[in-house]
Amino acid sequence: MPAGLSWPRYISIFAASILTSFAGAQCVHMYYKPLDDLEQLVQQELERRRRAREESKSSASI
Repeated sequence: MPAGLSWPRYISIFAASILTSFAGAQCVHMYYKPLDDLEQLVQQELERRRRAREESKSSASI
C-alpha cells in the first residue's frame, strides 16, 4: 500500500477524508446557501441568451 499503510488503515483514512469532504460541503450549503437563487440565475441566463440570439438574427438580416 502507499506509504507502507495496511489495507484497514488505508481504508479508514480514505473513509474519514470522504466524510470530512461531505461534511464541509454541507456546511458551505448551510451557511452560504449557494443554490437559493439558482432559479433566478437560470432565468437571467435564458433571457440573456434569448436577447443575444435575437440581436444576432437582426444583425444578420441587415
